[in-house]
Amino acid sequence: MKGLILAAGWGTRLRPITSLRPKPTIQVANKALIVHAVDNLKEAGINKIGIVVNHYIQEYIQTAVSECEGVEFEYIIQNPPKGLAHAVQVSKDFLQDDSFVMYLSDNLFQNGIKDFVAAFDPNTMNALLALIEVADPRALGVAVVENGRITKLVEKPKVPPSNLAVSGVYVFDSTIFDMVDRLEPGAKGEYQITDAIQMLIESGKNVGYKEVEGWWKDTGKADDILDANRLMLLDIKGDIKAEVNNSLVIGEVVMGKGTIVKNCKIVGPVLIGEDCYIEDAFIGPYTTLGDEVTLNNAELEYSVVGNGTEIKDVNVRLQDSLIGEDVTISRRIVHPGTHKLVIGDNSVVVLKEH
Repeated sequence: MKGLILAAGWGTRLRPITSLRPKPTIQVANKALIVHAVDNLKEAGINKIGIVVNHYIQEYIQTAVSECEGVEFEYIIQNPPKGLAHAVQVSKDFLQDDSFVMYLSDNLFQNGIKDFVAAFDPNTMNALLALIEVADPRALGVAVVENGRITKLVEKPKVPPSNLAVSGVYVFDSTIFDMVDRLEPGAKGEYQITDAIQMLIESGKNVGYKEVEGWWKDTGKADDILDANRLMLLDIKGDIKAEVNNSLVIGEVVMGKGTIVKNCKIVGPVLIGEDCYIEDAFIGPYTTLGDEVTLNNAELEYSVVGNGTEIKDVNVRLQDSLIGEDVTISRRIVHPGTHKLVIGDNSVVVLKEH
């Protein structure tokens, strides 16, 4: 079985964070989204992985997965992206006649996908979908299930036929190609994988399902990134490799080697990368700092900070903030209250009183 990671989209809902780099390279719990996908596929026993990209982002994706070991990658160009089914179509030479796992690169699963992949029986199934109950599935693909099989699939229905939504991982055998080749583009010129799966169902093929165990996150927006980071930090165990001086550390806190902490209070769960410098600071729960971050005379909680960012002399606590890489945040005049920030890479922000 092969893996197919879809990573050719532009991530427009996450701008400005994605203005200079693709969404799959954004880090959650100090690991790029696409690396989480690769790790989950590896855990499921899949080591031949195609990654669907466009020309503009291929180099970023290659850099992000460069340290993934034990995996053979092939890059497949989808330019421009025309939907999930189109991504399958352009990957046919790589996939050939093998069964494959299609994985959306911006999806995270608490318990990985090993059990899901194991549930696919190539002797009796043509496809297997991961379903999850959601309160409002109108923005997702929605499945109708009868007698252990999916009998209908509808994309983003105004009136959902059930509360079972399709999450971002699928298993297909080669019969999916016949359906994809027969598709007509939708209103936006895209080829929907839900339409191809519905064609499988209508042609008498067996489309099975397995419900997702644990949480699932589609990290399409800044708030989703922050919540996914929170969920992942719930599982960390304290591991301090940093130099810590005159500081109070409470709860589960991970600090990488080369990091220096002075005169701080840190309340976990918190994840801090390598070679950071943190002084006279408060770091509250559910916060992640990347590598080479400087935090001086500042307070931060429930936030994600990218590599190389500097935050200094800020007398307001930063909350619910998603901050990119190589950002500078500073202050001129003290201003009470809090700020919520979503800041792209290579930005400079000065907080001042009017």
